[in-house]
Amino acid sequence: MSEIEVLTAGALTTVQDLGRPGWAHLGVPRSGALDPDALRLANRLVGNPEPTAGLEITMTGCELRLTRAGTVAVVGAEVDVRVGDRPGDPGRPLAVPAGAVLRIGPARRGLRCWLAVAGGIAVEPVLGSRATDTLAGLGPAPLRDGDRLPVGVPVGPPAPVDVTVPTAYPQELHLTARLGPRHDWFDAVALDRLYGTAYTVSPLSNRVGARLTGAPLPRAVPGELPSEGVVLGAVQVPADGQPLIFLADHPTTGGYPVIAVVDDVTPLAQARPGTTVRFHGPQR
Repeated sequence: MSEIEVLTAGALTTVQDLGRPGWAHLGVPRSGALDPDALRLANRLVGNPEPTAGLEITMTGCELRLTRAGTVAVVGAEVDVRVGDRPGDPGRPLAVPAGAVLRIGPARRGLRCWLAVAGGIAVEPVLGSRATDTLAGLGPAPLRDGDRLPVGVPVGPPAPVDVTVPTAYPQELHLTARLGPRHDWFDAVALDRLYGTAYTVSPLSNRVGARLTGAPLPRAVPGELPSEGVVLGAVQVPADGQPLIFLADHPTTGGYPVIAVVDDVTPLAQARPGTTVRFHGPQR
C-alpha cells in the first residue's frame, strides 16, 4: 500500500473528513474539517469522492513524502507549495513522483489549508469517520514527525482545471447569530455589546472554539448553570464575560450559558489571531 511519510508535522496537522454528524444523539461530537467545502474541493481536484479523508494543516505548514507516485491538491490558506525542487500551484491537481518531498509552507494569509491525495488517507475509521477530534480523542492522533499514513487506491482521474478562484481572507468577519437558549441570563447591556461592538479572535483559539476578546458580556442571572447540550456555533460566555464560539471539536455539553448561536462558523476556519469579528442578527 502507498503511504505518506510525515517529515515535519508543523504546529497542528490532523486527518479530517466530513466528520460524524449522525452521532450527536449519543453524545458524540461532529468533528471534521473546519471548512468542509474546502476539503470537498480538494477531493474533487484529485478525483476522490467528496467525503474522503485528507489532511488539515494549521498555520506553519508541513513536509511530507509519498512512497509511491500520486496526485495531491492543496486548498485554503495562501501558502507556497513545492514538489521536490519545483513550485506547485494551490487549487490544482499536482503530480508527486515516488519519494519526492511535498512541502507546504507557512500560511501568509488565512490560517488553514486542506490537502487531498488521490485514494485518500486510509486510516481506520472510528464511529464512521476518520476525523481527528482533538477534544474527545477520537480518530488518529494529531500527526507527529515520523508518522506514516496509509493511502487508499485512487478511484477517478484528476479534475481538469482551467481557472482557479482566489480565496478571500477578510480581516473583519460578519457573523449571523441568533439569540441562544440562555440569552435571558444576560442583561440588555450584554445584548447591545454582542451585536454592537467588535471582538477580536484570541491566540487561544483552536479547533474546539474561537475565543474572542472585547467588551465583556455581563450576566443578569448569577449562579451556576447545570451542564446542557451545546451545538456547533453556540456562543458560550464563561465567567470572564468573553464569548467563545464552538467549532467542530466542541464538547457535547457545557456549563456556561449560551447567549447566541452562529448560523455558519466556516469563515472562522481562516480567522487568524487578531481578526475582527462582528455579530449581527438574522434580520439583517
